[in-house]
Amino acid sequence: MSAVMITRKVRKWEKLPGKNTFCCDGRVMMARQKGVFYLTLFLIIGTCSLFFAFECPYLAVNLSPAIPVFAALLFLFVMAMLLRTSFSDPGVLPRALPEEATFIEMEIEAANGNVPAGQRPPPRIRNVQINNQIVKLKYCYTCKIFRPPRASHCSICDNCVDRFDHHCPWVGNCVGKRNYRYFYLFTLSLSLLTIYIFTFDIVHVVMRSVDSGFLNTLKETPGTVLEVLVCFFTLWSVVGLTGFHTYLISLNQTTNEDIKGSWSGKNRVQNPYSHKNIIKNCCEVLCGPAYPSVLDRRGLMQEDSPASETSPPSSSSMNSVPQTTKTTAPLIPNEHTPDDVKPSIADSAEKTPSPKEEESPAPKLPPLASPETDAETSIIKDKAH
Repeated sequence: MSAVMITRKVRKWEKLPGKNTFCCDGRVMMARQKGVFYLTLFLIIGTCSLFFAFECPYLAVNLSPAIPVFAALLFLFVMAMLLRTSFSDPGVLPRALPEEATFIEMEIEAANGNVPAGQRPPPRIRNVQINNQIVKLKYCYTCKIFRPPRASHCSICDNCVDRFDHHCPWVGNCVGKRNYRYFYLFTLSLSLLTIYIFTFDIVHVVMRSVDSGFLNTLKETPGTVLEVLVCFFTLWSVVGLTGFHTYLISLNQTTNEDIKGSWSGKNRVQNPYSHKNIIKNCCEVLCGPAYPSVLDRRGLMQEDSPASETSPPSSSSMNSVPQTTKTTAPLIPNEHTPDDVKPSIADSAEKTPSPKEEESPAPKLPPLASPETDAETSIIKDKAH
């Protein structure tokens, strides 16, 4: 059995390690666990649909037509920020190539020397200086790289993410260097949308209660009651999350650093990334440059793959399909050759002459007598008698 190797060009996103899913030819990048993301879409779209169906017609006529217009614009902005956060590369760092990983391992072994048996090797770290302060770069055993400052390895996506903040299941993606500002704008706009809908739900109930009474209004507008309940329970979590990230942005700090206490431990190490100014920190995080992706997801690479496998044909296929390729090599039986195609010893003995038979000449036979010669010989014998 033999295989023919062909070289074809594939997109690099098809061969990227990690636990991510890609759509639209690598343009959309998300985590594999997207169940909570669909729940987020359902809650936002469902709540806004109820608001546009039950409250907006009444409020546009009796209060102002600008209410549904502003709600629609706010809804579109929330969805745009959500999709921008969920479908983008958060800042995934490429893994080291085999040659680079081998070189890094050799450098580490040369620096650490021979470790005695039974002793733990020293931690794999490198020290860099940022704003006159020493920052340690940790080695990632999965990606085989020394992670840049503020980077961390996400166990859910199985990738190192630059300026890793956290993995958010509500958006179905990691939040890092390239999509943090969009995540913050999503939480901020979602808080405003939730407050907006909750406020005008109350206004709608109050205005209708003046004419129909409170209980009759609740019976006539069950959708409003459902909206009030959903907005009431989601308002605290969304607004609280927005306030927490506003606090982190003012300090130029990430959620990962805050949880680990990187800049508030026993040593009281100051944050080297903070400008000691709230406005400067907010401008750097929210108005800084847009960093390009370093993955080159849609780049082309060559891949060798087997095209087809060929096996010796069986006797039935030899009779039915004409053979177009002639070979001069003898058929050598092996474990892949069918039994009905393997040549037997008797067949090989009949078909293959021995060397002696090929060298020895054929014996010369006497010429055969013709019928006329036999008749003349018999007449001569009769005359002699």
